[in-house]
Amino acid sequence: MMQVTREQHEAQQRHYTTAFTVARTPREAYEAVVNVRGWWSEAVEGPTDRIGGVFDYRFQDVHRCRVRVTELVPGRKVAWHIEDNYFNFIEDQKEWTGTDVVFEIQRTDAGTEVHFTHVGLLPQDECYDVCANAWGGYIGSSLRSLIETGQGHPNPKNDGDAPDHQDAASVVRAERAEHA
Repeated sequence: MMQVTREQHEAQQRHYTTAFTVARTPREAYEAVVNVRGWWSEAVEGPTDRIGGVFDYRFQDVHRCRVRVTELVPGRKVAWHIEDNYFNFIEDQKEWTGTDVVFEIQRTDAGTEVHFTHVGLLPQDECYDVCANAWGGYIGSSLRSLIETGQGHPNPKNDGDAPDHQDAASVVRAERAEHA
């Protein structure tokens, strides 16, 4: 039986996280985060800006999930709970279900920091590489752009061209189809 080192165990417990700083107010960052249609997907259905609100995210036949808004602290924090999830490129459909997405916003000397954590998205998860790449695009590019310029880069409402960060999922799906 293989022995797991402490470093390997700690790495397996690291939830996906990323952060960026913008020259905007915490309130402006918060308003952009709750405007999910402006940075994640124009096809989101349901309320994204009230505690207890449930919204559905869908991207083509690739990914869909049901999300409950669990915490809203204007200018400081947004938290969601993933109630249900489906990816067409992984076998374990339990991944993401029961996880939490947290945006922490704070003023810094350099501006406003937005710190994103997907609690429960771990390096050993089958979807981790694809999901980390996609979150990097949605958070570090689309959300950041929405805060800075007022224009994000969400998935289109009617299954138009996907943002570039969706390419990784396309590669994984193609590889799976070859081996099926």
